[in-house]
Amino acid sequence: MANKKERNAAALGYKSEHDYAPKLLAKGSGYQADKIVEIAELNDTPIYQDERLARQLQNLEVGETIPEDLYNVVAEVLVFISKMDMRYGREQKHW
Repeated sequence: MANKKERNAAALGYKSEHDYAPKLLAKGSGYQADKIVEIAELNDTPIYQDERLARQLQNLEVGETIPEDLYNVVAEVLVFISKMDMRYGREQKHW
């Protein structure tokens, strides 16, 4: 019987007035990943699915700024979130 791949999740935040790059707000796998997604859904926060990025973010510490080598992929996430906010008329949360 094959093992089911454990789900990973991460939450990013960015406040342009004092952050020079997005920071890791939460991370987890399995049950913790499910709770991160659940909290995002309860708060009407857009969810971007990228298992590879979620795995890479597991190597950071919570509160740590994302490394430069992830800037491009995280920029794609932020563009996605901005588009979702505009599409659904949500106020920009400045992650």
